[in-house]
Amino acid sequence: MKADPKGVLTGSHSLLGNHACAEGALAAGCRFLGIYPIVPALEVSQRYLERAPALDATFIQMEDEISVLAAVLGASWTGKRAMTVTSGPGMSLMMEHLGLGVMLETPCVIVDVQMTGPGLGIPTRPAQADIMQARWGSHGDYEVIAFAPSSPQEMFDYTIKAFNLAERYRTPVAVMADEYVAHLEETVTIPPADQITIEPRRYFDGPHDKYLPFKRDKDMVPRMVDIGQGYRFHVTGLTHDDRGYPIMFEECQEYNIHPLVRKIRDYAEKIVEVQEAHTEDAAIIVVSYGSTTRAALKVVEQARASGLKVGSLKLVTVWPFPEKRVTELAKQAKAFVVPEMNFGQIVNEVERCSYGQANVFFIPHGDKGIENTDDILSAINKAAHESTIKDGVIEGV
Repeated sequence: MKADPKGVLTGSHSLLGNHACAEGALAAGCRFLGIYPIVPALEVSQRYLERAPALDATFIQMEDEISVLAAVLGASWTGKRAMTVTSGPGMSLMMEHLGLGVMLETPCVIVDVQMTGPGLGIPTRPAQADIMQARWGSHGDYEVIAFAPSSPQEMFDYTIKAFNLAERYRTPVAVMADEYVAHLEETVTIPPADQITIEPRRYFDGPHDKYLPFKRDKDMVPRMVDIGQGYRFHVTGLTHDDRGYPIMFEECQEYNIHPLVRKIRDYAEKIVEVQEAHTEDAAIIVVSYGSTTRAALKVVEQARASGLKVGSLKLVTVWPFPEKRVTELAKQAKAFVVPEMNFGQIVNEVERCSYGQANVFFIPHGDKGIENTDDILSAINKAAHESTIKDGVIEGV
């Protein structure tokens, strides 16, 4: 392996998606990984453990996923860029501390390599059924940021971006991978460290006795300090004031929660990322994310070759959901086709943001269909047929 002087891997390498995720974390400056072992995410922690000594990184295995995320939050407050990696059952156990991390406004990254469920399901088969859990799994009002990589290269790239946005908005960020991408091996290009953009932690630089851990800047994001550097402050999951002291009445609750939501919603257009192909003239748009995109893009080209005006909208960020763009496209397109490896999650968001202006066709795209494009093509043909007649008028697709 070719590494730069700091020990970070560089150049082009054939990597599993899980290995690319570990390399992305290390390139982003992650120096703390807390895990409880779970298939199909094992290779991330194995790769990180192999590389940790050369980079002075810390690897810790806890007794369960609940304590794992607690350790990650604590590591972040000591100045470490911290991450955990899990799968569906572990993600479920982490939900309590996800809410705590949001309330404490603690930057960290949670990688969920999704598998079938519920329960333990089939750990070696892919799924995309944790998407809504990532958004709504904890209690209370909050917003999240979540990426859905569709290749090993994106596992590398968006793990770095997850760390950057965690620091920028001082919040946990999720990388919603799946078993297929995690175990897919492809060439990954890793730039030299000086060509990788790293968001610095926004530190408080005033007198020690003036620090308030939850006093917000104009963008609603508070500044941090490292525990152990002589600052006196308190952090709590209870409703709190700028000092972090519990103040439990309605006005303080509003004072706490509004910024937790607004610091994401108000900057959604800067956070949301999509990739489009042929949407400028598309009458039918395939909306996909994660590994289903690989099949979706093949089908779009096949359909266009046959004369259908079909486009692709790939969701790089699933949360915040790109509702503004979906609403815009719904005014143009006659139909959306949404393949997912679940029984319906993001399709409901597409339908909500369409406001009835476009038909929405859902494909419960099972794991056997990742490379099988037939079901998506069939849905496109059905959408084309049903969309040619609108208000009694025959229209072209």
